[in-house]
Amino acid sequence: MAKNKKQQVTDEPIALDVQLSKGEAFIEKNWKKIAIVLGAIIVIVAGVYAYKHYMDGKEKEAQKAIASAQTAFAQQQYEQALKGEGNSKGFLKIIDEFSGTETANLAKLYAGLAYAKTDKVDEAIKMLESFSTQDDEMVSPAAIAALGNLYVQKGDNEKGLKTLLKAAEEADNDAVSPVFLLQAGEIYESLGQNDKAVELYNKIKKQYFRSPLAQEMDMYIERATK
Repeated sequence: MAKNKKQQVTDEPIALDVQLSKGEAFIEKNWKKIAIVLGAIIVIVAGVYAYKHYMDGKEKEAQKAIASAQTAFAQQQYEQALKGEGNSKGFLKIIDEFSGTETANLAKLYAGLAYAKTDKVDEAIKMLESFSTQDDEMVSPAAIAALGNLYVQKGDNEKGLKTLLKAAEEADNDAVSPVFLLQAGEIYESLGQNDKAVELYNKIKKQYFRSPLAQEMDMYIERATK
């Protein structure tokens, strides 16, 4: 069942879509589908983690500083978002100057995704691993799933699958858990572990039956059992 958690948001979006290895056509095809879902329903917004009933001066300053980097990210100017331009600070500077703030933590997530978008996988993994997840049912699980995809891209399928399954468990909702479970299932299929794939497809069908994906699971189960 979905958890009743609240998350605070404002206006600046950031899509959580991290591309998988181009050599894994089967997985890549699935990721395109997942990226569409993530882009549609999972947005990180300015202040998701920085929101507080009370913010000290350093947090407020960090909030102001991150705005231009978020704008650059939204415009797909990833290098500028990372390093800044002129008097505008990039995510890397914000992480360094405002260490310990919730905004600096958010900057790590942005930076990880910006690195992923520029094919700097190792740097992306380092940033996403340093990002401190929060108690929400959308953003943090999607960040974990993005990290899982990067592990798969690096060839560590076992770690990638474990991370994707963790993302699904952390979310535990009809919106994104089935997406992460489906992705893990298709990765299992690509590795020839169809029994594990079927187990996940059945989980989607039974546990997340309200999800639109649940209606498609018979097709996936049939394919995996041939």
